[in-house]
Amino acid sequence: MQISISSTLPAQNLHVFQARWASFKCQKSPLNPLRKPHPSSQKPVSSASSTGLTLQHLSNLEKLLQKTNQADSEQVVKAPSNGSIETKGKGLLGGLNLSRIWPEMKAAEDMSPRHLNRLQRLLSKTMEYSPRNNLGSHWREYHGCNDWSGLLDPLDENLRREVVRYGEFVQAAYHAFHSNPAMSTDEAPLPRHVALPDRSYKVTKSLYATSSVGLPKWVDDVAPDLGWMTQRSSWIGFVAVCDDKREIQRMGRRDIVIALRGTATCLEWAENFRAQLVHIPESDDPTQKVECGFLSLHKTPGAHVPSLAESVVEEVQRLIEKYKGDTLSITITGHSLGAALSLLVADEISSCSPHLPPVAVFSFGGPRVGNKGFVERLNEKNVKVLRIVNNQDLITRVPGVFIGEGSEQKQQDQQQEQKSESFATVFNMLDNNNPLAYSHVGTELRVDTKMSPYLKPNADVACCHDLEAYLHLVDGFLSSNCPFRSNAKRSLVRLLHDQRSNVKQLYTHKALSLNLERDRFRIPVASCLPSPSR
Repeated sequence: MQISISSTLPAQNLHVFQARWASFKCQKSPLNPLRKPHPSSQKPVSSASSTGLTLQHLSNLEKLLQKTNQADSEQVVKAPSNGSIETKGKGLLGGLNLSRIWPEMKAAEDMSPRHLNRLQRLLSKTMEYSPRNNLGSHWREYHGCNDWSGLLDPLDENLRREVVRYGEFVQAAYHAFHSNPAMSTDEAPLPRHVALPDRSYKVTKSLYATSSVGLPKWVDDVAPDLGWMTQRSSWIGFVAVCDDKREIQRMGRRDIVIALRGTATCLEWAENFRAQLVHIPESDDPTQKVECGFLSLHKTPGAHVPSLAESVVEEVQRLIEKYKGDTLSITITGHSLGAALSLLVADEISSCSPHLPPVAVFSFGGPRVGNKGFVERLNEKNVKVLRIVNNQDLITRVPGVFIGEGSEQKQQDQQQEQKSESFATVFNMLDNNNPLAYSHVGTELRVDTKMSPYLKPNADVACCHDLEAYLHLVDGFLSSNCPFRSNAKRSLVRLLHDQRSNVKQLYTHKALSLNLERDRFRIPVASCLPSPSR
């Protein structure tokens, strides 16, 4: 190869360059394993010196990378006098926050390496034991003795764990029902196995709900394959009691749990739509009313099973007698229809024993159950209720019409028209005589689908009412004015499995490319709780 250099170098330096050019040789990196020693090498390189050079090279490279990472991670935040926040180290485009100007830029921001690592951690997370803090003498506060005052906003980490734990019991009820939904109409049901999420509890009683209405006989002739969907009596939940000494010591008491699932059969759906208010049979006050369909499922006995009310009272009385002398608590939890029945169960057992333990209800996505008289009835019995409500869940706004207490419109109207005596008189008259004047019970913990970075803000009705979505939102909830917490620990596998169409496509596509095995998307039966705390 000929190189013309006479036009670029002075004549007096040309001979010097040509002499050095002749001795120039292309050196290859000693780190290259494909490098072969040049035959004209004047001095062979010993293995010891080669290893030393390699180690020195790697050490220098590591130091260089560390300096680079430190330089990239250092960010100096200043607060200028005009109130804006200036962040150095992100560059001009980073400081502009383009995701607020063009929403499309949010996808690239969410898929940064930090977000990818977080997504992979939550998707590949396996079940693990929760760090269970000792509740000790404070257990009554977490059980609602003060209506959870000071624990909800911001959400106390111990209460978060308790709420998610009780939600897991309801999920166990769903799983046990759907694994074997059919019931024989000719004989009493056999004991049912329930895989509890917490091994410190054991199931002591199966519960059944029976509808007072039935489908015409021709329905079975036309659609005989419906099977369990048209049966009048169905397994709806269970009673469990804590039987582990260490867990009893941690919680400060022996806990009795009553878990109830949501609507599953056709007749249960039919009862849901019987929305007229009816008088409570045991009440002497004619103003205390509840929904007809819920009361029917609560009070109606089946052909071979007792009513839900009778079963619960009998089992609670037995357990109170069995563990006489122990510090006890009764916790009733349910989702959807189960949340409504939880209030009726709490009302039923609150007068079944002269020495009744504290009774609390943790309900998820529950509808309204009764009127103001029913609310006052539960308050008089000192039943504590914590309602977990999703802003986008329509089920929590029914039954009833806008005159009911739970309506935001009514609250606004009351504030605007508070000064008008005539309006207040008419409004109270309509409220007291309206057959659909329902009221919510208890204290509210409100979450929001739009706060989750993984769910679509326009998620459908089913997703907003889904129990796993509720637990996902509770696990990520910090306070009403804070975003979804970044250190949420609940696995996303079940949410992705049940609500794939409502999870942002950005994450569903990335989930398939994170080298996750297919069997990870099979939902295992949990032997312990995924950690929702710290």
